[in-house]
Formats: sequence, C-alpha cells, structure tokens
Amino acid sequence: MNTSTLISSTIFCLGVQCFTQTLAAKDKRPNILIILADDLGYSDLGCYGGEINTPNIDMLAKEGLRFNSFYNTSRSCPTRASLLTGLYQHQAGIGRMTFNDNLPGYKGTLSHNAVTIAEVLKDNGYHTGMIGKWHIAETPLRKDQREWLAHHVYHEEFADKVNYPVNRGFENFYGTIYGVVDYFDPFSLVNGDEPVKEVPSDYYITNALSDSAVVYLDRYSKDEKPFFMYLSYTAPHWPLHALPEDIAKYEDTYKNGWQYIREKRYEKMKSLGIFDGCDNYLTERQFKDKWEDNKDKEWDARAMAVHAAMVDRMDKGIGNVIQALKRNNQLDNTLIIFLSDNGCSNEDCQNYSPGENDRPDMTRDGRQIVYPHNKEVLPGSETSYASLGARWANAANTPFRFWKAKSYEGGICTPMIAYWPKGIKKQKGKISSQKGHVIDIMATCIDLANAKYPQEYNGNQIIPLEGKSLLPIFKKGKREGHEYIAFEHFNEKALISNDGWKIVKVSGKNSKWELYNLNIDRTEMHNVATDYPDILENLVQKYDQWSKRCMVEPFPGQK
Repeated sequence: MNTSTLISSTIFCLGVQCFTQTLAAKDKRPNILIILADDLGYSDLGCYGGEINTPNIDMLAKEGLRFNSFYNTSRSCPTRASLLTGLYQHQAGIGRMTFNDNLPGYKGTLSHNAVTIAEVLKDNGYHTGMIGKWHIAETPLRKDQREWLAHHVYHEEFADKVNYPVNRGFENFYGTIYGVVDYFDPFSLVNGDEPVKEVPSDYYITNALSDSAVVYLDRYSKDEKPFFMYLSYTAPHWPLHALPEDIAKYEDTYKNGWQYIREKRYEKMKSLGIFDGCDNYLTERQFKDKWEDNKDKEWDARAMAVHAAMVDRMDKGIGNVIQALKRNNQLDNTLIIFLSDNGCSNEDCQNYSPGENDRPDMTRDGRQIVYPHNKEVLPGSETSYASLGARWANAANTPFRFWKAKSYEGGICTPMIAYWPKGIKKQKGKISSQKGHVIDIMATCIDLANAKYPQEYNGNQIIPLEGKSLLPIFKKGKREGHEYIAFEHFNEKALISNDGWKIVKVSGKNSKWELYNLNIDRTEMHNVATDYPDILENLVQKYDQWSKRCMVEPFPGQK
C-alpha cells in the first residue's frame, strides 16, 4: 500500500470512528414540548367537539392520546405554578394569584422552596427554553402605571428579575411577565431579562411567540442535547384581539347564538366519543334568555368570532412549530403536551378599571382604548378591550357548567393531548378516562429525562413532589393514580377521589358541600349529598387534611 493510500485509509477510518462516536454520544432521551393555551374552552378545539378550524392540534390528537378527565387549578397563574413545579399552587407560592402584603395567603411569586421543570432538566443535560406568558412573579403597581402600560415611560423591571424565567432554569425566554396583554403592542414584553421597548407595526403576539419557538427549535436541534420547551400562549385570553383575515373566516359562524353552538358541539362530542355513554351529559342551560331576544346579537356574534380567530391563529403557529420539529428530524422523539390553564372565562371587561394593573386605557400613539360598557365598539381591534362573557363561556365549555375560577368541571377540566410518535403507540388515537392533574407534568418530565427530583436546590429545601408520572398511561393506558386530587381558589373548593366521587363547595359563608358521582354524572347535574352522607363526610375529611398539608390559607373572613 503506497503512502497516499495509507493516509486516505487512515482518514477514512478516523472519520468512521468519529461518526460512530458521535452517534454513540447522541442523547436519546426525548425532547419535551409543553404548549399551554390561555382561557381555552373545553370544546373549542375541533378534536373536542368545536367548530373552530384547528387542524394541527387535531392531528396531535389523532396521532396521540386525548384525556377527558385532566385537571388544572381553575385559574391562570396558579395553574402555571403547579404545572412548572409538580406541586399544588399553594405550596408553590401562588394560592391567590395576586400579591397583597396585607392579606394572609396572598402571594404572587413562585416560591424558591419549589423547583421548576426547567431547573431540574437543565441540571440533567437538557436545553431549556420558554416562550410566552410567565405570570408567576410579583408585579407591584407603580405610581406611573398608566403611562407605563401605554409605553410612555419605561422601567427596567416588570418584577424582581430574580423571579424571571431566565433565573428559574430557562436558558432563553421571550414573552410577557404580566398576565394580560395588548396582542398588537404587549406590555411587559421581554427578551431574556431585558425589556422589548418597540415592536413592528404589523406585530401580533401569537405570531411572534410561534416564530420565536421555531427559532429556539432550530437552535436546539443543532446540538446533541435534548430540549425542554414551554410554549405558553396568551390566546385566547381577553382582550378579544385578532387579525382581520382570521375574524372574517368566522363572521357568520355564530349568528345563531349560544345555545345553537352548544348543542352542535355536544352532538359532535358524542360522534367523537369524547365521553363514554354521553347521551345525557349536556347540562341544562344556565341562562334562560333567548338569543332571538338579544338586542346585542351583532356584537355577541362578533365577540365569539374573534375568540375563534384567536384560537385559529394559535393553531397555525403550532403547525409551524410541528413543521420545525419535522424539518429538524426531532418530531418522532418529542413529547408534545397541549392543554389549557383553565376553562373559558366568563369575565366581563366592562366592569374593569382601565389604566390599572395590566389593563391599559390608551395605546402607544395616544388612542383611547374602549371598554365597551354599552357594546358600542365591535371587538377585535387594538382599541377595543372586550371579553366573551358568561353565555359564550358556557357554550365554549360544553358540556360542563360554569367556567374559569370555579371548581365545577367547566372551570377545572381541560382538554389535554399527549403526542409522542416514538413513545405513544398502543394508545395512539385513543381517548383516556384516566384522571390526571397539571402537578403530574413535572413527574412525567423527570421520568422521561431519567432525572431525580431534588430535596434541596440552590440552598433551599424543596417541598416533596406531589405529581405522579403519566408515562404508564402513555405506554399501557392506565396507572395507579392519585388517591384524590383537590382544588381551592378564592374559596372555591373541590376534591375528586380516584373512584369518581367529587365534592364541591362554592365560595360563601353559608354554602354547603355538594356531592357528585362523576362515573354516572360527569357534568354534575345531580347533587347526591343527602343520599350518601358517609361518602360526603369521608371526602370532606380528606379535603381538610389536604388543605392543611398543602398550605391552603382561608380566604379572608371565611373558613
């Protein structure tokens, strides 16, 4: 063999060896992508019965696993705290959603006795990125809040930066610190920990969040490390802001009113098999007024059209994220979990005070923002700060009663989809009735990452993990679930036992515990508290034990 041949042969062998070593070094643990919608109704998605065009999310459902009994905490930032920590929200430091020094139990910042998924996975070899709404850091008001909201003055911190995502385990962050934003020119927008002071004239936050997720995915996919990404959309939370071309798609869809949509969704849910034997699951109407007598038909139909447009645009963005995963050969080994932070909201913006907290009263260029007391301005544009209201929320949460912030199913039961081609095979396309809770997401991530939940982190003692991994459900269709899962927000209380019994108690000094058998009464139409007093007493005792263990503090003036 001559010298040149020997050199060529040696280079070839070294190249093969290097390539083999690279393959061996490739971390084969799955990527994890959590996608959280904001105030999405239980039946808004096509794959859960809705008429809104959501082909990309529907694909995740068709090729993955849908849950019909998965639970959040009924409100935005408590759910985010529980999701990220695997603890109940009170343990994680956010029992009440807003900070107030003068009231016990009012904390609005994620505790440092809790550890985030990002902190655990980053220490175990994962890239960690977050895009979207944070909403779990104390945001005290300033004297010039009104001007700050309108981008007329600037401050460097929207909260103490020690509580920003980049200081809670995320390598990268693009999104908002506060909870409510103008979709066209958002307040509290940051990149890393620096405020974003200007946005382009054609800015729309849902597009920006989706585009940022694609950039992060392209970057992380170049490395050998797996990634954890948390994509937390603001859509479809009020204000009702959408792009004109998206609104136009739905301008005639809702002109027949709330009850028509509710009944159509329920019929589709039955055809999809969302619930077994659900012929009698549609609850009675919560409102007796008729659409044909509604003097604000045009405004109300437009409001729901904008809501639908916001969901539609979010689905388009998720489609772009899926394509980025596919383009980077990451899709098959990425677990995607999609869910909502609570049920659709019944909030009525006309009762809010503009120019306070995170609710602006004017735009950057000085235009007045209208909170439509008399529904005089159609929703959709930047100068309208509108919301759906209770009747559309009731329809969006079909077949359940009630809505966000309540502990009935309409407030706490979320559509939840798990998609993972490499890991979800036998359960592909199925609908699971296994009960789960957002506290289980941390445990699932730890399981997939072969990581260990810490007892101490950064010198702080960490509260023991509450969640349980969902992986057995992904693999085998069932697991040994929680003995019970429990709920409390602003004194709205509930507990669901693993055998299907549920107790609920609404806020109020004279309210009484209600009892429902979810096995036969999935939509809580028949209170059987007087029929089964022993079951009721047992579950109330469990709730009391849970509330003490999980640091639930009574709403001021109530027990």
